[in-house]
Amino acid sequence: MLLLSVILDRLLLRPLTQVMQQREGAIRSARDLAESSRAKAQAAADEFESKTRAARAEVYRQMEDKRRAALDRRAEIVAATRAEVDKTANEATERIRAQADAARTQIDRDADALATTIVERVLGRKAS
Repeated sequence: MLLLSVILDRLLLRPLTQVMQQREGAIRSARDLAESSRAKAQAAADEFESKTRAARAEVYRQMEDKRRAALDRRAEIVAATRAEVDKTANEATERIRAQADAARTQIDRDADALATTIVERVLGRKAS
């Protein structure tokens, strides 16, 4: 029995234990490698997400800058247009006022001349 135990131990149990320990070591090594790969992949995904967020923020900042610039340009154009319209309206008002004054002056002269003509015709002689 002792001899059978020794033979079984050396021929079956020790090699079987050794194979099981090797497999356990290989499994542990594979798990460590898988965990290391998972950690690297997670770090790469986190870095990608961070860079994507930064790029989005930069794009949004640039869009906001361009929107502000466009609004500023629009305000400048509106102000310039308003100033031009006001200037044109003022010039037109002054021209109309000058034409009205000239017309009044002409009407006054014409009225005086017409009055003189009427008086001369009614009296039949020249008015002095």
